Amino acid sequence: MTRLEGPALRLTVLVGERDTWHHRPLYTEIVHRAHEAGLAGASVFRGIEGFGASSLVHTTRLLSLGDDLPVAVLIVDTEERVRAFLPRLEELVSDDLVILEACEVVHYAGGGGATEPHEPPTGSHPPASQEPPE
Repeated sequence: MTRLEGPALRLTVLVGERDTWHHRPLYTEIVHRAHEAGLAGASVFRGIEGFGASSLVHTTRLLSLGDDLPVAVLIVDTEERVRAFLPRLEELVSDDLVILEACEVVHYAGGGGATEPHEPPTGSHPPASQEPPE
């Protein structure tokens, strides 16, 4: 399990939904490379509207259902590990936007296993009963 807490670096790669790498979605290739590199985690978020260097607005509105929507791949890990990963992106993202931002990890529950439920804060109300009133 990768432990991650405190100062970190967030890598955001903005690509088009239709972008591919060897007949595979580009965002999928980025996530798999991040996993192979042992990074703490990666997530993909699909945008509903946006534009980039082409200045064409891409949207999910009804008349644009087949549009090439923006996709953001977010990766967070230590600065050293993220910077070591950057060369693995170079051949993939020639026309895309890559952003690095300093951040702080305040909680990361890695490991994939179930965690114990958190105790409610002192003074909080117990959960409402699920039984119907009489």
